[in-house]
Amino acid sequence: MRSLLFVPGDDERKIAKACDSAADALILDLEDAVAPQRKSAAREICTSVLRSAKTSKKVFVRINGLDTPHALADLAAVVAAGPFGVMLPKSSCGDDVRRLSLYLEALEARDGVATGSVRILPIVTETAGSMFGLRSYSDPAIPRLFGMLWGGEDLAADVGAVGNRGEDGRYAPAYELARSLCLFGAAAADVLAIDAVYTNFRDSAGLKAEAVEGLRSGFSAKAAIHPAQIEVINEAFTPSHSDVEWAERVIAVFAAAGGGGVAAIDGKMLDRPHLRSALRLRARGVRALD
Repeated sequence: MRSLLFVPGDDERKIAKACDSAADALILDLEDAVAPQRKSAAREICTSVLRSAKTSKKVFVRINGLDTPHALADLAAVVAAGPFGVMLPKSSCGDDVRRLSLYLEALEARDGVATGSVRILPIVTETAGSMFGLRSYSDPAIPRLFGMLWGGEDLAADVGAVGNRGEDGRYAPAYELARSLCLFGAAAADVLAIDAVYTNFRDSAGLKAEAVEGLRSGFSAKAAIHPAQIEVINEAFTPSHSDVEWAERVIAVFAAAGGGGVAAIDGKMLDRPHLRSALRLRARGVRALD
């Protein structure tokens, strides 16, 4: 999985367009993109989309936050339709995901959905307090946890910032910290690290630069807010043939070494961290085709 496209959950036209896009996954949004008076209609539309098999894509539903009166109604409406996963906004720590997991377990039992089949993708940096809980997603492990997405827009609003990027377009240090902590938290939990949206959907060059840098840093995918961003993201997060070929060579050399700690390719000495990088790169190549 390389790209995840946010779509307003109450806009059937945009949902249809998203279904026809090249995005690997869709995020039907019941939270920020839907006005309070449209929440009920949005649930009906999202449920209809999930049941209709209009797309073969993986579909997440972003519910409203657990501290709102809408969250349980969102879950009660969509779980029976069998979404690939639920996106949890404003997640403060692993306990929020565990709480959501209990709700899902009860609803899966009620609706005859396979237990544990609905995955959870939390947005883990949207509040100042959430910054101190990123280690908690892996201790203990959460079976439903699919990945971790960071977000800089809500975080900026929560701390009262004028903006989260400098004049050069790069994130200010506080938001680079949030991004890095999400990356490390996801690695500790052994789940996908997903990079935040790039809000200027007309700036393809800026998006490409950020996506490539995200891949190099260790992110496996990136969220998007517009179908026009998908091609750039997919290209950035698809390993090249030569990269995958190199990874396969490294893995093969270590396998031939019989579990030794070092190996050599083309006169260069490699050790276990190189093998770990090769295994991750090969897995990323497989996910890009999934």
